Amino acid sequence: MNIEMEKISLANLPTKIERLDYTSNKFKRNIFIKRDDFTGIELSGNKVRKLEYALAEALSQGADTIITCGGIQSNHARATAAAATKLGLKSILILSSDEELPPNGNYLLDMLLGAEVRFISSEDYSHNLKAILNEVAENLKNEGRKGYIIPTGASNGIGTFGYFNALKEIVEQEKQLGLEFDTICCTVGSGGTYAGLCLGNKILNLNRQIIGFNISSTKEYFIDEVIKISKEFYSYLEGNNTLEEADIKIIDGNVGLGYALSTPEELKFLNDFAKNEGIILDPVYTAKAMKGLYSELGNPKTNYLNNSKNILFIHTGGLFGLFPKSLEFEFN
Repeated sequence: MNIEMEKISLANLPTKIERLDYTSNKFKRNIFIKRDDFTGIELSGNKVRKLEYALAEALSQGADTIITCGGIQSNHARATAAAATKLGLKSILILSSDEELPPNGNYLLDMLLGAEVRFISSEDYSHNLKAILNEVAENLKNEGRKGYIIPTGASNGIGTFGYFNALKEIVEQEKQLGLEFDTICCTVGSGGTYAGLCLGNKILNLNRQIIGFNISSTKEYFIDEVIKISKEFYSYLEGNNTLEEADIKIIDGNVGLGYALSTPEELKFLNDFAKNEGIILDPVYTAKAMKGLYSELGNPKTNYLNNSKNILFIHTGGLFGLFPKSLEFEFN
């Protein structure tokens, strides 16, 4: 089966893999981290891998404006704005916020990059987003322009090729490292990164555990979402080896107060991890997921990680979203 799709080269790849010495010693396992926070600066994080495919499709369709969405501190929206500008395209960002806030973090970068930012309420984002995005595209059409819609997190069929190929990249890096990861972990925030890893695992017959830690909604919601994304992925291919529930291993219980909301315990964990490993996680995604991994590793009754010897955690970026939370930290 031909799995190659047209893409634009935007990310600094391959991203490095390094051992987490403190964490490995703490849990008596070999635990590594893949630094997808190193994919770039403006384009940093996991979203750029997905955008390489989505924007190639947008250009092939003659789009001149990219329309996407997210929270006010969306990494994906910021990366989309940067990539669109780099490619000579306009970008319209539909961001969810129930209050008027000054530009900071990712929102500040959106403005610096020349994106047109439009705010909608969290209620509209939850219930009317698709209609709002389609209305923006229709209005552009009436102006003689061509819009291309990218959903939240670029988590759709075309975007999923980004992490399908990231898993192939990991396999090549394993040869250089002289080891094989039996377990690969990532955050589940919109589902596309996790779906790509699961599809790669299944299609390439790698027999790895792909474990996700959802940081919003519920495990059940994301099982359905990941299966849906896998069906969209196969709309670009021949065959139909889509994901089933048995292929999906998502560990619930790490949402905390909700998406992009942090508890004092989560921020303390982020701070402690930085002091122990010299690596900064982000409060929305990776801190919650790494905290979840710590909880599982410290739980002798876990079903997923008891037999895991070589574990890889994917750092999906998000540093800029840390700065608006500066006043929430309590430093000793």
